[in-house]
Amino acid sequence: MAKLYFNYSTMNAGKSTVLLQASHNYVERGMQTYLMTAQFDNRAGQGRIASRIGIGEAADTFAPGEDLLAKITARLAHGPCACVFIDEAQFLERDQVWQLARAVDDLNVPVMCFGLRVDFLGHLFPGSAALLALADEMREVRTICHCGKKATMVVRKGPDGTVLTSGDQVSIGGNDRYVSLCRKHWREAVGDRTP
Repeated sequence: MAKLYFNYSTMNAGKSTVLLQASHNYVERGMQTYLMTAQFDNRAGQGRIASRIGIGEAADTFAPGEDLLAKITARLAHGPCACVFIDEAQFLERDQVWQLARAVDDLNVPVMCFGLRVDFLGHLFPGSAALLALADEMREVRTICHCGKKATMVVRKGPDGTVLTSGDQVSIGGNDRYVSLCRKHWREAVGDRTP
């Protein structure tokens, strides 16, 4: 029976690596997968999912307002698909998460989403909030803070290296802009302000 999965973490935990490995496992066994990532996140190139450890695959993209149930239906019309993989799932809209749930329920195709749970201010992303509400199974991809504790939060740094405590929720970047921390060290970094 197909399920909607949400694999979440902070920045630099290896979510894309896990996604690419899981897709590879299907392909290695002769099954096809369908990979999607956010259209505006082109750090690895347009329509590409890549990991910091150097592996990557071509992917379709999703944009705000796009009907993902229609995209998955169109993909299935071209042949069997054992699993749909979504990278950068925090950028999904609530309606798009419902479309993924419908794909699972009505098309009987598993959908595995990978993304951030919270932003640099400690707020849920809309896509992550919807996935936390609707996913059949959730799994945490763990990473660690510099102190060795589990990292559950992330800070965004400005060009001068100072920790930012305001700004747009979405600002694409990598290790140069974001650092994953445990809650205690995140609180210290942001001045223990309630977001």
